[in-house]
Amino acid sequence: MQLKINRSKSLGQSLFKTLLKSVIGLALIFVLLFFIEKINFPAPKNKFEIDISNEIIKIK
Repeated sequence: MQLKINRSKSLGQSLFKTLLKSVIGLALIFVLLFFIEKINFPAPKNKFEIDISNEIIKIK
């Protein structure tokens, strides 16, 4: 007589693996956001002020 092998995972093992994967995923997202924040992206040095009041009057 052969023994029956139970290959299905228990609820505790599957929850632990799911929780572990989600924690690792969140940690990777936080690390990526941290490094993206450190990059200096170019920004415009002067602000543009455009007067569009004449164009609004022409539309009416």
